[in-house]
Amino acid sequence: MTELRKLYPAYNPYQTGYLDTEDGHQIYWELCGNPKGKPAVFLHGGPGGGIADYHRQLFDPEHYHIMLFDQRGCGRSKPHASLENNTTWHLIDDIERLRKLMGVDKWLVFGGSWGSTLSLAYAQKCPDSVSELVLRGIFLLRPQELQWYYQAGASRFFPEKWERMLSILPEEECTDVITAYNKRLTSDDLAVRTEAARLWSVWEGETVTLLPSKYGDAFSEEHFALAFARIENHYFINNGFLDETQQLLDHIDVIRHIPAVIIHGRYDMACQLQNAWDLAKAWPEAELHIVEGAGHSFDEPGILHHLINATDKFIGK
Repeated sequence: MTELRKLYPAYNPYQTGYLDTEDGHQIYWELCGNPKGKPAVFLHGGPGGGIADYHRQLFDPEHYHIMLFDQRGCGRSKPHASLENNTTWHLIDDIERLRKLMGVDKWLVFGGSWGSTLSLAYAQKCPDSVSELVLRGIFLLRPQELQWYYQAGASRFFPEKWERMLSILPEEECTDVITAYNKRLTSDDLAVRTEAARLWSVWEGETVTLLPSKYGDAFSEEHFALAFARIENHYFINNGFLDETQQLLDHIDVIRHIPAVIIHGRYDMACQLQNAWDLAKAWPEAELHIVEGAGHSFDEPGILHHLINATDKFIGK
């Protein structure tokens, strides 16, 4: 039996800084690994999730030169939980500015969950900047995907957790949970915002792994939850600021030539396997791995194994 791959040993960035977007945001970034290695950028999930130290460990530090950054409003980026000038297209501009700051022409783009959405949107907008794509837990931001996770679908697998999500809503608002939460997450009352943020965030934290995870508690922490919930809801109520409901699938021809690996857990409750299947059907040149016995999170053993294999595969390309 093949031994499952694990994260590379922990290592620190060799340089950190802030990118001034000139429209009200300061983007925290860090460079890791070998400055002469293969360029790569890590796009975190959420939106609003932020980077963590262990995300660096998805790349071999001897062979990769990695840019990680906190997207607008989250993590160490400033101002915290800000929704102003915070859209998919602003983030794509940030990614391009960070690429130029790093001084590279092309880089491997790695994204999971919302990071897969942003990776696809970025690659389709800037195909000449992308050498390869590693995509996990595919999220295409179609209406049916939001309906599944925030209305009727995942709720049937976690009825007790969904009941807690609905606990602050009057019955008449339960038919449109994203809109109902948007009112509370943008309230002038900090207590109202915080209560809604924690409930929204914990719903995701408790449903993204096949089995309960040690990382679940972090989703209830106030600082994290406020950014995560506000930014995520802001993007979802605006359909990710995409122009078309099938935009990411309909524009695959723009990136068909880019080598890509798609990795998705069979029992992913946040983003159904159908998303990855639809992407692979539209993009048969991409390499699809369906991981049995896995949910959504990157650190589920089978998913992590394929992610490490994917980054290793592209070394030297």
